[in-house]
Amino acid sequence: MSFSGNIKEELSRHYAKARHCSLAELSAIVHMCGGFQEDAGGTCSLGVHTENIAVARKCFTLIEKTFNIRTDIAVRRNTGRDSSSYFIHARGKELLAVKNASAQAVCCKRSYIRGAFLAAGSMSDPSKSYHFEIVCGDEARAVHLRDIINSFDMDAKIVPRKKTFVVYLKEGSQIVDILNVMEAHIALMELENVRILKEMRNSVNRKVNCETANINKTVSAAVRQMEDISYIKETVGFDKLPEGLRDVALTRLEYPEATLKELGNLLREPLGKSGVNHRLRKLSEIADKLREQ
Repeated sequence: MSFSGNIKEELSRHYAKARHCSLAELSAIVHMCGGFQEDAGGTCSLGVHTENIAVARKCFTLIEKTFNIRTDIAVRRNTGRDSSSYFIHARGKELLAVKNASAQAVCCKRSYIRGAFLAAGSMSDPSKSYHFEIVCGDEARAVHLRDIINSFDMDAKIVPRKKTFVVYLKEGSQIVDILNVMEAHIALMELENVRILKEMRNSVNRKVNCETANINKTVSAAVRQMEDISYIKETVGFDKLPEGLRDVALTRLEYPEATLKELGNLLREPLGKSGVNHRLRKLSEIADKLREQ
């Protein structure tokens, strides 16, 4: 099962204790993948269509537990695809409470987001990328959902996609927050484990890249120093060089892979890194002047 499927399976087994929270969650499911009808006598019909058995099970159980009314469910096998469609239908005046449910309290907002994700949400595999989204049938519904999510100090955005509107989050930290809001705690821990591993890998890669860059820089500098010293040797020799420069030049030729610190310790009169670097720069200046002449 995908990471997104695991979240839905976990959420489908979570039931709010308060009736008003169950109404908020059920209303979100119907808003995202169903609809309401009301006849002249005030009787409300509720219909939900989904291909996710976890959603079908949650919707059926919410209606049964909240209203204790007859709920019909039909299953249709999708030909050509290894999947099934589930149709849930219920009818009764009591269902007007679902149609008119509002998510005002914090607990009801949590339930509404949970129901919306169950019905029309998805999340990418966090080991590849961070992307959380819920697909809404119209812009007004998307704006309503976005505002509920953002009431938890998040920055959900809306993007049109074909004939739908998608409410989405892309930052890993905010996706952790939304899983916490929905009370998907098992999925949250799995995501945190993935994030820690990714951050460790990225940290190691940064250090390796930094060390590689430093090594390349050191090697390039050593190659230039060898070229300059060899040029001085081939053109005018080392006899006219001051003793300190001559010592550095001969030592560098003998130990081309030595670091500045190692080079300083190998000199007749040991020298620090800055002193060695200064003498090597002087040798490069001499080589440049000889090339100009």
